[in-house]
Amino acid sequence: MHNHNFDLFSNYNLLYIEDDVELARQTVDVLEDFVSKIFHATNSKDALNIIKTNKIDVIITDILLENENGIDFIRHLREKENIIIPTIVTTAYTDSQYLLDAIKLKISNYLVKPISIKELLETLREILLPIIQEKVIQKNHNMLLTISAIGDTKQVEIIRFIIDNLDENNILNYSYGDIMDKISVSKPTVIKVFKQLAEKNILVKIQNRKYQFFESPITEERS
Repeated sequence: MHNHNFDLFSNYNLLYIEDDVELARQTVDVLEDFVSKIFHATNSKDALNIIKTNKIDVIITDILLENENGIDFIRHLREKENIIIPTIVTTAYTDSQYLLDAIKLKISNYLVKPISIKELLETLREILLPIIQEKVIQKNHNMLLTISAIGDTKQVEIIRFIIDNLDENNILNYSYGDIMDKISVSKPTVIKVFKQLAEKNILVKIQNRKYQFFESPITEERS
């Protein structure tokens, strides 16, 4: 069932809110092969705790939970907690009022049970693709700003490597030697780039082999 179009899910976390434990198990078993991590909750209290303690990129929630309403939870999340996460709602019913409520909350999509896994994956792709494209655009923008800040285009390859290998928190987990193994550059050149970036507070060492990349010093310098 794997498709290269779905490989883009691999860096993202999902929260699946479903009180039908067997249905949830089956869905989680499939989706966990595509995403970085999938969390399951059967009620809004557990769901909120997961959201507050983990990075969640997309929520999938059933509308009719036991003694609860999934749409009410999303409304609470956005209006009371000020947390906005792309959301797919699922239901066994095509009730127009539920659909109207979902539209008002700008829910990403509304799927009627029984849900096709292919349809669910396609919906996830539609939601995540713009987010991923925006990240790529931002990365390219950051690289151009960083190169401009350094002022030496001969060091572009090292800078590109740094930008391309930042994690979700803009942290680089590579040593000088690691970079030299990946690209053909000398140690003095790597050290020079890191020193220049550090002087501009763009790349700051936080521990051995671990550096924090900051975008704000670049923006401030150019403003």
